[in-house]
Parts: sequence; structure tokens; C-alpha cells
Amino acid sequence: MNQKWPCALLVAAIVISCLVGLSPSILSHAVLLETVPAADSTVTGPSVSLRLRFNVRIDRNRSRLTLVLPDGKSVSLKIDEGSTPDSLLSRATGLMSGDYRLRWQVLAVDGHITRGEVPFRVKSP
Repeated sequence: MNQKWPCALLVAAIVISCLVGLSPSILSHAVLLETVPAADSTVTGPSVSLRLRFNVRIDRNRSRLTLVLPDGKSVSLKIDEGSTPDSLLSRATGLMSGDYRLRWQVLAVDGHITRGEVPFRVKSP
């Protein structure tokens, strides 16, 4: 038997052990787990609380929230300082009835940027 085989198997076993031991958050991008309002839901305006929760810690200072209004215009939203490491909190005020999209962009701890949007509808009280 070739003596290189046991050495190669040992190296492969070490590499696999190291990969399995890494935290899942290091190996994955930010995945949106929960939104408030929920996607495609209807909420009562004119003031709406917004919350996005992810599967990993995110860099709040390098993340962005933008609200796309029914007329297609966009408004940047301030991210609440009280957001947890895996969440973004904000509040939109003065919303009229109509269809909205919450666009988000986050920088995850793995160094990758992830983007998406959450559509929802606002109705008058």
C-alpha cells in the first residue's frame, strides 16, 4: 500500500473536522427569518413599526432600510439604535393606504452584503 494514502486521509480528516467545527453563522450569509409586518400582509396605518430578524449578527451601521411608497418614490428609514445584533428596527410614519415595499440591505458578520424586500399593504384606521 502506498504510504501517502494514510497521510492524505489524515489531512482530509483534519480539514473536515475543522469545517464541521465552524459556526454556521460564519459559513452563511444573512438570511431573513422574520419580518414585521409579514410579507404580503395588511397593516393599519398611518404609523407602522418595522422589524427584520436575521439568522446571524449584522452590522447595523452599514445596513440600510428604504421604504418604497405606492407612487414609486423611495424614503430612507432610520434604523433604531435599540436594534439587537441580529435585527433591524425602524418606524414609518404618515403612511396612507396603499402598497409598500420595505427594501433592506445588510452586511453580515461573514462580510457579505445581502439584499431583499418585503411587500406589505397599509390600510387606513
